[in-house]
Amino acid sequence: MRAAYSGLIALFALCFSSAQAQDAAPRWSLAIHGGAGVIERASLTPEQDAAYRAALQGALDAGSAVLKSGGSALDAVQAAVQVMEDDPLFNAGRGAVFTAAGRNELDAAVMNGSDLTAGSVAGLTTTRHPVAAARAVMERSPHVMLIGPGADAFAASVGLEQVDPAFFFTERRWQGLVKALTEAGQPIPERPAGAPLPGAQAEIAPPLNEKKFGTVGAVALDSQGRLAAATSTGGMTAKRWGRVGDVPIIGAGTYASNPDGCAVSATGDGEYFIRATVARDICARIAGGAATQAAGQAEIADADRLGGKGGVIVMGLDGRPAFAMSTSGMYRGAVSSTDTARVAIYADEP
Repeated sequence: MRAAYSGLIALFALCFSSAQAQDAAPRWSLAIHGGAGVIERASLTPEQDAAYRAALQGALDAGSAVLKSGGSALDAVQAAVQVMEDDPLFNAGRGAVFTAAGRNELDAAVMNGSDLTAGSVAGLTTTRHPVAAARAVMERSPHVMLIGPGADAFAASVGLEQVDPAFFFTERRWQGLVKALTEAGQPIPERPAGAPLPGAQAEIAPPLNEKKFGTVGAVALDSQGRLAAATSTGGMTAKRWGRVGDVPIIGAGTYASNPDGCAVSATGDGEYFIRATVARDICARIAGGAATQAAGQAEIADADRLGGKGGVIVMGLDGRPAFAMSTSGMYRGAVSSTDTARVAIYADEP
């Protein structure tokens, strides 16, 4: 099965590279992802497939609008990620998975490739857009990373929108928690205060039978040649003890560097992506002369050897995005000044 996935990924990379080889380098470019995992055609209804594609297109539209108007890569990746944080289809912001205690705890990070500044947050519970909080940490504090109640308090102090924790609740994710805890023989927490009554939320279909690493992210190159990356997640279902994954760890799930010529956002088994320092290593490979696609695939293979599944999106200074994954699918999309927007879900899609 793994060999089959690798072959599909190589075919995707070849088709993508060949299609773009005839084009001039774009002035600006944007790529996004909405999580990787066991995502196969049989696991999605036509309505679910269409809903994910529309959601990805919406994120591309938001980010590309910034870039088309001459805006910065940093503004573009934040705009794209915020759209996905507000969409309950994704495991970030509204729609995040629940901890074993029945809470949504949110992580995010941003990095500006032009000056190597970065910001991240972990364990947020009341800040509507964690990616905005991560950027505020970068630009409006002397720190790189803030966690827990202090991070929410900081976000509120700089004027970022605060919401009741029930804002992030979705029935689909709650039922996912109930299922996971039941299978593990662990107690089910009380339904969160303020959550809608069972059956009150409309769903496009019953909960998906999928193992998905539902992080969202974006990488961009703007018309001034600046790179940026942003990533946001709700983590893993039924996580305990204040667990934090790779997303807010600069160099693991998120990294951008103009000197290295790359921007990276990752999605996958966070514990392994931290150990493999996935995002930073991809940039180091590119700085050493590797092509973006080759660098991404090599690093994903390294994480896979450790036991970690997932995927990455990579942007180089030439504006040509690369996608690499060790899974059967990754929600993803790309658009640039020279290429029309396209979205994909399954590993064998060009």
